[in-house]
Amino acid sequence: MTTTTTRTEAAYRHCEQITRSQAANFAYGIRLLPAPKRRALSAIYAAARRIDDIGDGTLPPDEKLDALARTRAALHRLPGDSGADPVLAALGDAATRMPIPLAAFDELIDGCAADVTGRRYDSFDDLLWYCRCVAGSIGRLSLGVFGATQPGRAAPLADALGVALQLTNILRDVVEDRVGGRVYLPAEDLDRFGCTLRLDGAGFADPPERLVELVRFEAARAARWYDVGLQLLPLLDRRSAACTAAMAGIYRRLLTRIAADPLAVTRSRVSLPGREKAWVAARALVGRSA
Repeated sequence: MTTTTTRTEAAYRHCEQITRSQAANFAYGIRLLPAPKRRALSAIYAAARRIDDIGDGTLPPDEKLDALARTRAALHRLPGDSGADPVLAALGDAATRMPIPLAAFDELIDGCAADVTGRRYDSFDDLLWYCRCVAGSIGRLSLGVFGATQPGRAAPLADALGVALQLTNILRDVVEDRVGGRVYLPAEDLDRFGCTLRLDGAGFADPPERLVELVRFEAARAARWYDVGLQLLPLLDRRSAACTAAMAGIYRRLLTRIAADPLAVTRSRVSLPGREKAWVAARALVGRSA
């Protein structure tokens, strides 16, 4: 084995370790893929995680934006020039073997920069731009690994599934985000239900019945995006479809739990136990929905 091959293998192992330790939900799906696709998707996740960590870190905003700009420049040099960075090395290698649309990372960085600058969203169309940046982009990057029988049809469906997952994230993290100064729910929706998401000592100051209506409205919207995005599955090979179904199934069950008890998101971070995630992944592998 040559030195270059050894370094590349080590780079992939590094990305897989990041995925196992930090991708609490996605790892259940990724492990269903054959090794080459699993390694490539782990490299995509590790690069995306690096971008997210910049946005969520403790640096001052101007330094975050500078770090994002440097990351963008480094990604633009791929697949050829990764330096000694294992994440970039793995991602660059994967991009030489599979049609991974690396330009989609630009959109992810744009969305992260919007977080750094504290952008808020007046309408759902505004929020849709953000969701497509930070999650639809991952769907399209993943599609480069999966492949599809009808790529032109598959790309917007992968994008839609990413939107569904991000809307679920927004509902799950609504209190945590608000504490951090971020509000993602559209202003027009807050106005419609008479909510402000203003925090007091016990959580949101809004009347509980208004919050329930707001969360259920947003959950129903997310469910419609799942209905569209999951039309992607028949366009994928069996293992890629299982991976996608497992990841989407975990998040869709999370959304169902939120819709059933909307105020749960105001009390704690709603999540699924590991055994339930494993059950969803197992059903996905045999072609059954969760």
